Amino acid sequence: MQYPLESYPSFEQNLLCWMGRFVRWKINTLSNHQVRDQEVILQCLQALNTPPKSIHDLLDLCKKVRSVGLVGINLFSTPLRKLYEYLATLHLDSLTRIDEELIIDFLSVYTSKLSDASKKNYRIVLIGFFGYIDRHNSYNKGSFVFGIKLAIRHLISQASGQKLPTYLDESELERFLESIDTTPLPPSRMARDKLIIKVIIYTGMRVSEALNLRTKDLIPQDDIWMFQIRGKGNKMRIAMIKKEKIDSLMHIWMQERSEIALHKNIEDNLIFCNNKGGKLTQARVYQVLGEILKYAGIKKEKMGAHMLRHTFATMLYSKKHDLVLVQEALGHANLNTSRIYTHFDKQRLMEAANVMDDFEK
Repeated sequence: MQYPLESYPSFEQNLLCWMGRFVRWKINTLSNHQVRDQEVILQCLQALNTPPKSIHDLLDLCKKVRSVGLVGINLFSTPLRKLYEYLATLHLDSLTRIDEELIIDFLSVYTSKLSDASKKNYRIVLIGFFGYIDRHNSYNKGSFVFGIKLAIRHLISQASGQKLPTYLDESELERFLESIDTTPLPPSRMARDKLIIKVIIYTGMRVSEALNLRTKDLIPQDDIWMFQIRGKGNKMRIAMIKKEKIDSLMHIWMQERSEIALHKNIEDNLIFCNNKGGKLTQARVYQVLGEILKYAGIKKEKMGAHMLRHTFATMLYSKKHDLVLVQEALGHANLNTSRIYTHFDKQRLMEAANVMDDFEK
């Protein structure tokens, strides 16, 4: 369907109008296999039939669809918000004033301190957004073409290469594991909060994967707990934890969970739920992790829960020196994604450090 490029008197209104249409299109095209409430999605789509009144209204709609499982929308909301804020400060009188040079300036300002992966995401979102307008606008008996290409050289640092992930070394990991048990968390659902942190650190699963675990995915076998994990692209894999590591917390939490189930309907039979039976949030997991790290006296550049996944992978490779095992354990589609963890193999690095020894004797 074609829409007039500019239907409203102000630049900001027209920009918001197109952002609303673009977000509505993305909601309809993103993978929705994790969506738990189709009614909320339909309500948001209906709301986007008219332009959002402000950028905050648009972001609120993005948050609503994300909260019911359409997590992919998160990749688009922040770049669009930043773009709106930037363009609004320029006091442009028409969308036609936007060109590639202006967008490159925006990226230089707003992504300079971001990782290369985040810069690539901004590029994908902006190309997609302006490409959407190119396809669907009508202007002077034709259409206005922004033609935003954004060559990758404008975004990615040529010298930085792939950034090494933040992880806990062996002494920090030892303190961290001790602190999971000893950190004085609030008594309410303490077993659940400590259990999910242990599940992540002992398996390397993503936070989203842990939060989406269902009771049918938990299989006790002799001295292990086995988890069936649904990863990216709906791919399934298996992870195991020795029962001795989590058994006490597991039994306490499952008893508490059964008490919740007496009064509330637990959403999708999730293993980890809140007091109302709904899905536990990533924010709660990050809050608990922050308390444990603080108690352990550990401070890192990036202290999110993904650091636990990097820690698991780093330790796995350093102990087993098996890159394929790391790939399978983490559910990476490509072996090259797992190759980053070879940078932490001290034994290999020492071999390189000693290569000149024979010539110095």
